[in-house]
Amino acid sequence: MDNHKKSFSAKHIAGRLTFPLLAVSLLSSFGSSMLYGYNLAVVNSPSEHIKAFYNNTWFQRYGEALPSGPLTILYSLTVSIFALGGMLGSLLVGILVSRFGRKGTVIKSSPLVFIAGALMGFSRTLGSPEMVILGRFITGIHSGISLSVVPMYLGEISPKNLRGFLGLMPSLFICLGVFMAQVLGLPELLGRDDTWPLFLALIVVPTFIQISMLPFFPDSPRYLLIDKSNVHATIDALRCFRGEYDVHDVIEEMQEEQQSLTSVETVSVCQLLMDPTLFWQILSVIVINMGMQLSGIDAIWFYTNSIFENAGVPLAEIPYTTVGTGAIEIIAGLIGCFTVEKLGRRPLIIGGFSFMGFCCAGITVALVFQARIAWMRYASVIFVIGIIAGFCIGPAGLPFIMTGELFMQSHRPAAYIVGGTLNWLSNFTVGFVFPFLQMSAGAFCYLVFCGVCLFVAVYVYFIIPETKNKTFLEINEMFSAQKSLSKPGMPVDDMKLLKLNGYGALESSSLEFSMP
Repeated sequence: MDNHKKSFSAKHIAGRLTFPLLAVSLLSSFGSSMLYGYNLAVVNSPSEHIKAFYNNTWFQRYGEALPSGPLTILYSLTVSIFALGGMLGSLLVGILVSRFGRKGTVIKSSPLVFIAGALMGFSRTLGSPEMVILGRFITGIHSGISLSVVPMYLGEISPKNLRGFLGLMPSLFICLGVFMAQVLGLPELLGRDDTWPLFLALIVVPTFIQISMLPFFPDSPRYLLIDKSNVHATIDALRCFRGEYDVHDVIEEMQEEQQSLTSVETVSVCQLLMDPTLFWQILSVIVINMGMQLSGIDAIWFYTNSIFENAGVPLAEIPYTTVGTGAIEIIAGLIGCFTVEKLGRRPLIIGGFSFMGFCCAGITVALVFQARIAWMRYASVIFVIGIIAGFCIGPAGLPFIMTGELFMQSHRPAAYIVGGTLNWLSNFTVGFVFPFLQMSAGAFCYLVFCGVCLFVAVYVYFIIPETKNKTFLEINEMFSAQKSLSKPGMPVDDMKLLKLNGYGALESSSLEFSMP
């Protein structure tokens, strides 16, 4: 490396929020990520109507009512098969993004939504519960793809100083999707016996808007340059997203990253897991993605109504109280979006998991004493709201951002496969195990979630450094520059990263740090 060339750890490659950046963030999140939140909550309010449909169909086919046990199993399958589809979708991410690109994968996966919407929308007309279950499975596949691809796409098109803000946009829209399902599920709107198929099929509307407009924007510049070696398309994409004609510094930074890779070919999951130099990065992805779901947030969402009922909230008012919690989710998500670039990733994710752990312990105390102390019923409601707010402010979206930030271009798809698969597997595990855990441990079951939340918070505090306002190449340089530990004046966050002995793709002797 020439002496006159500055290391990119000393360069200020930042950018401003342009209309194309904001538009792509909103479109990709609105038509993909929001559907995940919507499908999490959409089956809650019409659950009795769906069960009645299953029972009536069974009677028409076989001349007898469906027993309560098989009916519960059939409905549980309808709910949980969404997570199984998500697991399958996350496994397809690596192949899809390598072949079609980031934006291409978002667009080409959208037909799954229309197929699922048609199946669920016409299920009652055709008298087929199987269509509801199959539709849930297919929309799960789409959500499994979207939960990994959209953060990857936004992370690669964003300037380093906006990567956290734009990267949390999908999690904000997930909260918005939950809120929309809660509002539309009210009895005055679509939460009725004659409208629940339409309620389930409305997922096609956001996706239609997305595919009508997203194709007019370019794909990820990093994908175009590093994976496809298309310099002209890369320049056009950067000029579009950055709003600047001169994008030389950004191109040069990406070329430095391309040269640092031992291979520009996308590595497989097996190659990723077998690389000993990536141990801490892989372990970190496993911990934060599994912790996101094992924090108990899905159990809290699922049992919110029963907790409110135990707290003395009238049954007729519970749906509206639930809508209130959805509004709190959005407010917490907005706080996370607008503070992540000022506070950094670590404070939000450590604070979020710690607060969730505290509230899980609080729910345990409230449930144990609510029979003897009247006001403990209301404390349990406050702790439920606290868990949801703590989750949405950081843990809801930051694991996906950090998964992309800890890996270089060739390793990023495989990292998202690992993180996404474990995320969905943990989601399914909580939904399957929690009822049995609640029966065996009672109120103390929430202490399991408390332990998980506190463990993740402690792990992030001691292991994962701050990646705010750093390029992917800078993060990789810090992982690989083990010998630079002895250099004076190194920032504490850089030293924490170096201690992890990450990539090893660059020899430390090849790195140059600018001296004042």
